[in-house]
Amino acid sequence: MPLSSNLTRSLAPLTQTARRGYAIPARGPPNLQVFNRNTKWLQRERAAANVETSRRVDYLRDEVATRLCDRLLDINRKFDNVLDFGANACNVARILTQPPDVTGYDVVPPTAEEPISSRIGHLTAVDSSSTLLHRDADLPFNKHLSITREVLGDEETLPYDSNTFDAVLSSLSMHWINDLPSVLRQINNILKPDCPLIAAMWGGDSLFELRTSLQLADQERRGGVSTHTSPLADTKDMGGLLQSAGYKLLTVDVDDIVVDYPTSFDLMQDLQAMGESNAVLGREMGAIQRDVLLAGEQIYKALHGNDDGTIPATFRLIYLIGWKESPDQRQPEKRGTGQINSKSMEED
Repeated sequence: MPLSSNLTRSLAPLTQTARRGYAIPARGPPNLQVFNRNTKWLQRERAAANVETSRRVDYLRDEVATRLCDRLLDINRKFDNVLDFGANACNVARILTQPPDVTGYDVVPPTAEEPISSRIGHLTAVDSSSTLLHRDADLPFNKHLSITREVLGDEETLPYDSNTFDAVLSSLSMHWINDLPSVLRQINNILKPDCPLIAAMWGGDSLFELRTSLQLADQERRGGVSTHTSPLADTKDMGGLLQSAGYKLLTVDVDDIVVDYPTSFDLMQDLQAMGESNAVLGREMGAIQRDVLLAGEQIYKALHGNDDGTIPATFRLIYLIGWKESPDQRQPEKRGTGQINSKSMEED
């Protein structure tokens, strides 16, 4: 073919600019994907398949579930229909059937006279991992609570009607949600008016010792930094997310749980057994190398190690309480109507 024909063929599309299409942004907010939900599902399924090991590492989930359920002691009402969102192995359900621990209370709440489960009509426990959700279905606590287990194919899309639940509980699951604002709005929708969402999630500086140690080890051995731990929500942003999702009477507080481990390898092994390993998209491209692990162990002990040779791991908990708006809901007093001057109290 002559050269002139090639030029003519290649230049022809340039003369058709009138029919050229342009890219335009899609309607609606962008759907940001941070975590690989399928990877997280596989991690949790594999972890729960080893029942003995999975139960051994439930110490964190049980402790957080206990602290979450303690917040129900301050709400003097019955809950006919409750949703446990991201129920894991139904740790919350088991804690609900146990007598409340009122150690440290100056005045014992009247709701602490018997297990909280006595004030719950029915609990619907949902999770994406069927193996984890049904792991403890044969344990005795199931006989002391009306409970239904439902497997959700996608935890970011809730298949429930508006005004269905008297309370929604969530313990250590929301930190794996990609579109958290959307999920918070959906939960608000399925709550009945003047009913609460009570949740606990990892956030902020959780595992900062492990993060900094691996980053420094990566920098030393590879000359750069890879993502070996998952990003977490910032504490100061959660109140804004709840408010934008329509919740009222907000409470956001932070609590730290520090656990000592023999080595960083024991810490990472327990995280894997919990199904809490890194699930960031593209993590396969930055698999951690053995020399980085070894260097990270030495850095961990040098920077954060305890005097007895163990290493501390800090788990930062963000507790969220938000109420669905209701016309007859009790409202906070207007600014400036207080009877006590806080400034004068400070001077005293």
